[in-house]
Amino acid sequence: MTNILTIVGILVVFIILMTLWLMGIYNRLVTLRNRFKNAFAQIDVQLNRRYDLIPNLVETAKGYLKHERETLEAVIQARNQAAQAASTAASDPSSPGALQALAGAETALTGTLGRFFALSESYPDLKANSNMMQLNEELTSTENKVSFARQAFNDAVTSYNTQREVFPSNVFAGMFGFKEAELFEVKDEAVKEAPKVSFD
Repeated sequence: MTNILTIVGILVVFIILMTLWLMGIYNRLVTLRNRFKNAFAQIDVQLNRRYDLIPNLVETAKGYLKHERETLEAVIQARNQAAQAASTAASDPSSPGALQALAGAETALTGTLGRFFALSESYPDLKANSNMMQLNEELTSTENKVSFARQAFNDAVTSYNTQREVFPSNVFAGMFGFKEAELFEVKDEAVKEAPKVSFD
């Protein structure tokens, strides 16, 4: 009888240890998934700040660039598309399609802003405008913050993906519904850095 109780006791302890071990794997995956979602939220904050600055930039330039209506409209349209893509990606930062759409929209926005700033160089009064200089400074600062936030997001995604791919987590990741997360990579070399603009 004592042998049976010993075996049952060992089995109960083994089951408890296995349950705790599985809970540890699950909790680690949840923690890492939440970490990369939070990191994307930081990108989203900076992108929204950027999107809020762009209409102010266009309004400031509107009086000087009266004959450049197409460029101003292109900037606003690219900004709206990027804001929509960011909103979609924010609802599910683990979606590869949403992140790719956001990266594409950001590439288009940065290209359009580059054309806008190149055009504004031709207008000395605009370059000397204090609002324009301040907005440019804020935009450059925000671009740098976006880059840092994107790096933190990609680091968090890499940690999460690594954890879900290593044994024994990989065995349970699929069972628990932990899908691979996508890095937020900008393919266009021109977008990888903040636009270089000088109003000196």
